[in-house]
Amino acid sequence: MSFFGLGSGGLQIKITVNGTPDSHPNDIVYLRHRPSWKVRKNVFTVLKNHDNNNNAQLIHQQRGIVPNKNNNRIMVYSCDHDTEGSITLTMGHGKKLDHMGIQVKFFGRIDMEGGVHEGRPHYDFISLSKELLPPGSLYDTRTVPFNFRGVEKLHETYHGRNVSVKYFVQVEVKRQWLPPITAEHEVLVQIPGVEPSVNEPIKMEVGIEDCLHIEFEYEKRCYHLHDVICGQINFLLVRIKIKHMELAVIRRETSGEGLAQSAAMGGPNGGGGGAGGGTHTTGNSSKAGQNIVTETQTLLKYEIMDGAPVKGELIPVRLYLKGIPADVTPTYHAENNRFSVRYFLNLVLVDEEDRRYFKQQEIILWRKNLG
Repeated sequence: MSFFGLGSGGLQIKITVNGTPDSHPNDIVYLRHRPSWKVRKNVFTVLKNHDNNNNAQLIHQQRGIVPNKNNNRIMVYSCDHDTEGSITLTMGHGKKLDHMGIQVKFFGRIDMEGGVHEGRPHYDFISLSKELLPPGSLYDTRTVPFNFRGVEKLHETYHGRNVSVKYFVQVEVKRQWLPPITAEHEVLVQIPGVEPSVNEPIKMEVGIEDCLHIEFEYEKRCYHLHDVICGQINFLLVRIKIKHMELAVIRRETSGEGLAQSAAMGGPNGGGGGAGGGTHTTGNSSKAGQNIVTETQTLLKYEIMDGAPVKGELIPVRLYLKGIPADVTPTYHAENNRFSVRYFLNLVLVDEEDRRYFKQQEIILWRKNLG
């Protein structure tokens, strides 16, 4: 629901999108918060908020109170769900607004205003418009239904550091000699995927000649967003004094016009190593005349070994993706040739002289269910 009224000549516009998880359990689910690129500082914040909501519901039941389930709840819609609802136009008592026609529009937009990019700051891959009311006057309150059915939504809603993908309904009230009055309501969209048919394990041997030789193995390369990463690390040769070992999950967002061409030429969207201790690192690279911006985030880092290992020692790895204190998304590969989002496991060994030895391995994430 969206509500708009300031600076609009007394006109208040309310946009309501139909559907709830009760009426469409396979196409709509509630979210605990609005998706964001930021990493939450407190890992237990989500669990705490969930417990508080459960306690509030229990108190309401004990007191015989029936709360409004849809009040300020954030909902996400399947890509196959039709966007339809109603527009409520309200004028104050005794007021009148003459207009030159009212339109309702539906946009799917890739917005790159967060970074420094050449060319257009945003690109509309969906732009639909329908007449809501012909020219006339508005009095009191009027509610008009709208629908955009059969619209193909190719990309998920994504709110990143330098790029975002969003779908939204916009109402435009045209006025003579004055700027139009507009109101917007964002529609969050997710696209459930299918497990990749090929999902081989990851096995690699890395090390330093005559000093360190380790073999690490992960059960598979592709994981759904609530999956568990399992594996093990085998020390085949240890001749340096290792202090501890860390495992980090890194997200790399790359955005810019002509992203696929830049990646093919070895641009920043390609693989590579990186230090495991940074939080946000932004770099610019010009490939084939394009301006590519890369943002790297460490979503989670924890210690999996403390002390010096010995030859033949096996270190187990078990990481719950659902426990990452950030909104993890599926892997995006050159979406609309404008941005990509990739995830890496970064294994870091630190010796007694605080030298760091690391190896990155890309993993593929996919969405199994809404939410």
